[in-house]
Amino acid sequence: MSSRKIRAIIFDIGRVLIRVDVARAMTGLAAGLSVSPSELWAAIEKDPRWPDSQEGRISPLDWYLHLSKRLGSSLTFEQFKEAWNRALDPEPIQNHGLFEGLSRKYRLCLLSNTDPIHVAHMESTYDFFRFFPARVYSCNSGISKPNPLIYREALRACKVRADQAVYIDDILPYVDAAQNLGIAGIHYTSPGQLAADLAAIGVALD
Repeated sequence: MSSRKIRAIIFDIGRVLIRVDVARAMTGLAAGLSVSPSELWAAIEKDPRWPDSQEGRISPLDWYLHLSKRLGSSLTFEQFKEAWNRALDPEPIQNHGLFEGLSRKYRLCLLSNTDPIHVAHMESTYDFFRFFPARVYSCNSGISKPNPLIYREALRACKVRADQAVYIDDILPYVDAAQNLGIAGIHYTSPGQLAADLAAIGVALD
């Protein structure tokens, strides 16, 4: 068992708490366009304003207008938001009881690279969010993982030192960035593996 005294557990969201299917969103956004869903996603990721959309330097409406003009899309803003949110599976990955149990003993925090459209959708859709009083989003922070500043923001939100926190993510470089600051890291692959790794560092699951 680890000698650490864990007081805060910081979770990534996508593919750890919520399944993500980008193709499903792109299929909706590509309606009426001359590009495939995969080509559309590649174009969005390479768009010079993509980092701005993730770090809050462009509003959701302006992001929609920018993409519509660039791609020639005829979707309304409401249709765009609906299609964009299709990437997020309505059924969460983790058992609801996990968060309820952890929240009694630990400070729970969300730390995610995401945009305001997804934030609004997630906070109104997933009831387990109520167990996470601390929520750090790139679109509100102006910085994204793996920038160390966003991890420090999560630590401040939890009111803990780095050696009192554990960070969980499915992307290994993001876990490495947390560990470089002295935060315990778990590279997420499955619910069973997560439970085992939390128990291994002394986190009480019941």
